[in-house]
Amino acid sequence: MNFNIAVLKGDGIGPEIVNEAIKSLNAIGKKFNHNFNFTEALMGACAIDATGNPLPDETLELCKKSDAVLFGSIGHPKYDNDPNAKVRPEQGLLKLRKELGLYANIRPVAYYPALAEFSPLKSEIITGADFVVVRELTGGIYFGEKGRKNDNKTAYDICEYTDYEIVRIAKVAFELAQKRRKKVTLVDKANVLESSRLWRDVVKNLAGNYPDVELDFLFVDNAAMQMILRPTQFDVILTENMFGDIISDEGSVIGGSIGLLPSASTGDKVGLFEPIHGSYPQGAGKNIANPMATILSAAMLLESGLNLVDEANTVRDAVALAIENNVATEDLNKVNPVGTDAVGDYIANAILKP
Repeated sequence: MNFNIAVLKGDGIGPEIVNEAIKSLNAIGKKFNHNFNFTEALMGACAIDATGNPLPDETLELCKKSDAVLFGSIGHPKYDNDPNAKVRPEQGLLKLRKELGLYANIRPVAYYPALAEFSPLKSEIITGADFVVVRELTGGIYFGEKGRKNDNKTAYDICEYTDYEIVRIAKVAFELAQKRRKKVTLVDKANVLESSRLWRDVVKNLAGNYPDVELDFLFVDNAAMQMILRPTQFDVILTENMFGDIISDEGSVIGGSIGLLPSASTGDKVGLFEPIHGSYPQGAGKNIANPMATILSAAMLLESGLNLVDEANTVRDAVALAIENNVATEDLNKVNPVGTDAVGDYIANAILKP
């Protein structure tokens, strides 16, 4: 089969880690007789530098007409460290999510026995942890009205949700739970926030359509604590935009490295697949960045974006083999690390010759 993949390498280590994910996809193409057509475009700080726009029109059009989007990372100190910058790399990503209708962000968190020593949590706490954070991606405080008043002495950000936005993301969580261990935990702040109370009302009503799925509730502060105390209790975590942004990053300590966490942003059409870590500009060009999260994001692209389940599992098995054999960059292998490209080569070869 033929597939058109838009490639947005972005900033910092983005180009390096995306290159390694492409190696895995090409290996999958050889093994399963698929043809992936990759077309690169600019987004982020590199796009601002080249065009003045973090999401050029041609990039947006390419993404809309592709079967899926493989994305690296965005961000650069000259923008990150300037709170007064009018144009920022993140604006491009927010606009792309909105334009593609990517309302659901799916972030799996898994425990790898071979990496237990890298987690700050005790192995008896994290053993068996396997959950997914389903985060609403196009609403809430990040997209609400914002501004300053009173001569720049007062700032505000409005968090607003509609029942329609909540229903469509909740359906994603319930349907995902049906394929897993059949439990959804809604994380909110319903004791304080009116928007959270709407979430509870809507999700409770919708739960009747999924009688085989258990529904649980946790306030976000308690949920953050429970993820550290007993992460194995979770199956699918459903939450709003900002809360999801925070707790999904918190989940990175379970696997031992944020360099292992992939994500998928999906909607009704084209999906966007990316690692959850940042652009790590200090490591750019040094061949030290962990590409596994991006390669695992490519696995999610295969499964969620292209409905190629066996192919996705083949990639995951190859990553697990690399971890088991300690073929890893310096964040996971302190004694004898290998480079970004060597990790990518090993995984691609494992796909072709398991």
